[in-house]
Amino acid sequence: MEGTQVLTQEMQQIDKIVAKNKGRHGELLTILEEAQLINEHNYLSEEALNHVALRTGVALSRIYNVVTFYSFFNLKPQGRHTLTVCRGTACHTKGSKTLLDDIGLMLGCSKALEEGDSFVTTPDNKFTITTVACFGQCALAPVVAIDGVIHSNVTTAKLQKLLGKVSKEKKIS
Repeated sequence: MEGTQVLTQEMQQIDKIVAKNKGRHGELLTILEEAQLINEHNYLSEEALNHVALRTGVALSRIYNVVTFYSFFNLKPQGRHTLTVCRGTACHTKGSKTLLDDIGLMLGCSKALEEGDSFVTTPDNKFTITTVACFGQCALAPVVAIDGVIHSNVTTAKLQKLLGKVSKEKKIS
């Protein structure tokens, strides 16, 4: 079937990535990193993982072990913007759970967050909401990171303002 199957543009790009990195030290990690970056939603789809396994000769189980070990690999589609809420003790006592609930209401994903998902992407793929155990910014609690920028002493009002600002801009890649 592979011979007659028309390869998608993404799979063709993966072929180029594999060819470019074949035989290099750390080739699998590099191939997976680059394959994730070419995906519109910054994740490694099942199809992409199977294609990498096929083209590299590396067992799919080994590839899966690698992508689940390293936190920078994503197995689910990512939003254009990432919102990370600290759930450490200091942030929790200063209201990070309320902020997480507010995010759910503001972005229309309350149900998923209430069910305990620690990773939720909004239906419009605009935001991915995650949590972390601690940012190490306890004196500035509660802390929320938006696209990697840490915001401290976050209140619901401040959160609304930040989300409004981010919603109007496009992420620079």
